[in-house]
Amino acid sequence: MEFKQFDLHGKVAVVTGGNGGIGLGIARGLAQAGADVAVAGRNADKTASAVAEIKELGVQSVGLNVDVVDEDQVQRMVQDTLAALGGVDILIANAGTNFRKKPEEYALAEWHKIVDTNLTSVFTCAQAVYPEFKRRGGGKIVTIGSMASIFGFDVAAVYAATKGGVVQLTRSLASAWARDNIQVNCILPGWIDTELTQGARRVLPSLGGVLSGSKDAYAYLPESVRKFPSAEELARMMRDAGFSEVSFERITGGIVCLHVAQAFLPVLT
Repeated sequence: MEFKQFDLHGKVAVVTGGNGGIGLGIARGLAQAGADVAVAGRNADKTASAVAEIKELGVQSVGLNVDVVDEDQVQRMVQDTLAALGGVDILIANAGTNFRKKPEEYALAEWHKIVDTNLTSVFTCAQAVYPEFKRRGGGKIVTIGSMASIFGFDVAAVYAATKGGVVQLTRSLASAWARDNIQVNCILPGWIDTELTQGARRVLPSLGGVLSGSKDAYAYLPESVRKFPSAEELARMMRDAGFSEVSFERITGGIVCLHVAQAFLPVLT
């Protein structure tokens, strides 16, 4: 599958959490558009598998062993990407985690773990790429929020709060760095078929029924949708959107709500 609307040849992207789920789907899409991709993750085996798959698409790729809650590792991630691929043009701040519990059941340590992974790491990753983006005359950052940031989630209150923080951080960075030609945008996925959401369905067996058309499902997916889309389908949405590079060249601070039937906002040159 090729993305003819977008030509990312000569660009280098860093995707945190790029070895699985939504992150891997985005990494594939970037590679199919011609970008070289640095895959950052904690699981070395998954990262190696992702890198091998991306290289089969005809681009360069490197795997980086990174825990995004460690600021030193985040700084090293950027330096290792520069050394291996020659630059950084795009950051996909995708890494995230969740514990599904009632709000009253969370331990404070669990709160900190989710906040550090889902929100603080977005800030530290953005800070880490900023000097290189400024040196190169601009760059693109895409953060990954969630529809839960709008509607909340009774068994993922902390997760929802962090994603709300990501939205406002995105807008703030977009405003602060516009003068440096750095565009910062956020997408809010609905339910996507990944390991993370498969776990949710095990915890909440009725979730599939909710998603198939009851009135409460509208917060997440259109009524006509009968299944969770895969990360691969996300990539196809990028292709099918019909957006042009020029039309989104200057957009920044955008928050795109991504239902299954809507198109994924690509990273643009």
